[in-house]
Amino acid sequence: MKLELESDKAGYQQRPVTRHRGADAAGTTDRVIEEAPVALVFNGISHAVMMVTPRDLQPFAMGFALTEGLVAKPADVFDIEVREHARSFEIDITIATEDFVQLKQQRRSMAGRSGCGVCGIESLELLDLQPPRIEAAPLRTALQPAIARAAAELGQHQALQRATGGVHAAAWCGADGDVLRVCEDVGRHNALDKLIGHLALDGVDMQNGFVFMSSRASYELVRKAARMNIPMLATISAPSTLAIDIATEAGLKLVSFCRQDGCVEYT
Repeated sequence: MKLELESDKAGYQQRPVTRHRGADAAGTTDRVIEEAPVALVFNGISHAVMMVTPRDLQPFAMGFALTEGLVAKPADVFDIEVREHARSFEIDITIATEDFVQLKQQRRSMAGRSGCGVCGIESLELLDLQPPRIEAAPLRTALQPAIARAAAELGQHQALQRATGGVHAAAWCGADGDVLRVCEDVGRHNALDKLIGHLALDGVDMQNGFVFMSSRASYELVRKAARMNIPMLATISAPSTLAIDIATEAGLKLVSFCRQDGCVEYT
């Protein structure tokens, strides 16, 4: 499926502020990251409302459908249409009948927030804490040089972060650490969904690289990466115990505290 991706959304707004420096105060403007409710509607049925930076919404919808296991493959998404309202957005996603039947059988109510990827689920059984092992072969790379390169290059691609100082980034890196694509969002899991959506739409083989995140390594990031058979997830900040456990069970390499001069390998 080829989409006409929106590329003109700034992702931030100018807001009036009073800037204080010592005893001085001056009126000026500041660039503030946008956050808006985005409803995801599958075949006419509302499934989730997430708080998202409203840009790259079509890749976000594709990535969400894939990483949440709502569709089996990108080809099962037939159409994605974004509707903008006064202070919110609605994304209509048309998926294959077999996927929609399964979705209705395991339907849940979600209310996403920028800091949480599993808010609002109805029972613990829906958390999917026992993932199958990924099919990807171990990534053939010299770990520390690849991490060092990714850490050195990431900031060059973080335009929203430079503008606002308030977003997470998800980067797709080649095996050597070269940063090939970056997506940004107020939520770390949204940034990853946007990245995976772009990669899926472009037909990128996600077994031949790794994801580098500007955030900590949480359960939902590991689970999303594992579901896409991505062999390695690297993060700037710390992992949680559940992230380590899920990565171990899935056979995904998890590396955190990534800097140009070192990293910590957890699995």
